[in-house]
Amino acid sequence: MICLSKRLSLVVILFFWASAKILASALLVPMDYEGQKNHLKAYGITYWVLNDGLKVNWLLNYRGGAFLMPDTPEIRKECQIRGVSFEIISDTEKEQLLLEIDSPSQNTASVVLEKAPKIAVYTPHGKQPWDDAVTLVLTYAEIPFDKIFDREILNDALLLYDWVHLHHEDFTGQFGKFYRAYKNSPWYIQNKKEAEQLASELGYAKVSESKLAVANKLKDFIIGGGFLFAMCGATDSIDIALSAEGVDICEPMFDGDASTPNYQQQIDYAKALSFTNFTIERDPNEYEFSDIDTTPKRNIPMERDYFSLREFSAKWDMVPTMLTQNHTQLIKGFMGQTTSFYRDKIKSKVTVLGENKDYDEVKYLHGTAGKGMFTFYGGHDPEDYQHRVGDPPTVLDLHPNSPGYRLILNNVLFPAAKKKKKKT
Repeated sequence: MICLSKRLSLVVILFFWASAKILASALLVPMDYEGQKNHLKAYGITYWVLNDGLKVNWLLNYRGGAFLMPDTPEIRKECQIRGVSFEIISDTEKEQLLLEIDSPSQNTASVVLEKAPKIAVYTPHGKQPWDDAVTLVLTYAEIPFDKIFDREILNDALLLYDWVHLHHEDFTGQFGKFYRAYKNSPWYIQNKKEAEQLASELGYAKVSESKLAVANKLKDFIIGGGFLFAMCGATDSIDIALSAEGVDICEPMFDGDASTPNYQQQIDYAKALSFTNFTIERDPNEYEFSDIDTTPKRNIPMERDYFSLREFSAKWDMVPTMLTQNHTQLIKGFMGQTTSFYRDKIKSKVTVLGENKDYDEVKYLHGTAGKGMFTFYGGHDPEDYQHRVGDPPTVLDLHPNSPGYRLILNNVLFPAAKKKKKKT
């Protein structure tokens, strides 16, 4: 009787073990057009899971870049609360799916996301007369971030972060080239005064000098292994500042003295991250930093203003593949102080991610420096074609599936990817 009882107990244990294996499941967050109700908040769910110490598989080129994560009651509930679509698949289905994705015949790959990156947004602490698309989408997706500015960066706060975003800031010390249109506006006068006061407190005679110091700190951050993402005017102004180190490119209304004569000949393009052979715009009344930007000469009707994402090998070019995950390859264009970049001003080592081939302009690019990486994305707001100073912020509840905003969030997540060990 004792032996029979032990056998029955063993059978019961094996039965429940086998049942558990059969019923074990994973949670798939689809990112294709048909399968996902809220693409933007799906990134927030993924970040939330990573932040909880769990790992996520990013399924590149599968269903728009789907996420595969553990199935727990807490994750299901959080998806339901945030309105994120999900599917439950068995462990057997999960293993089969990963085998299919790993097949050499498929341009797909699975990347393990291990740790939620620590995020900072470079922005003044006071209120500005415009809105930052990255701040908007991070808030909407419920991805936490810190705001940092010159004082924090010059005090080495970048050591605390994995990923930093730049948007409006003018690193050349010309106050955004807003002089002609807004020189008498209270906000412009106040911003200029505050910038000059901060530069003085930090030990610099000019705003251009303090901004250059910040730009060099940001460059060092990348070289040391950090990830930098920039949009709009920050994309070209940081490269202009870096390449003009030791040269005064500011006219008297910006810094109180004359610029260096023939300063264009003293520009050192080797110091720039992404751009080369550009000519700086000297006229203080021109709302433009240089001829990197296509805005002044582009003549594209709004209804024809689109850019396309390039396709990369998911197994061999994982980083650009991660950065271009989307549910569509064709994305609406949008304007900004720096809208897009002329191809001949981009360094040959930089990878073009998104472009308008018909008009030969680049919208989205990626590069490396030292151990780190940077991504530049032209334009101001993917869902506001021509956002102007003082316009209300975009309401992302109206654009939960925005492919333009998805590109921003790709950049937020890719630093979480497991680093492959180099073969010795």
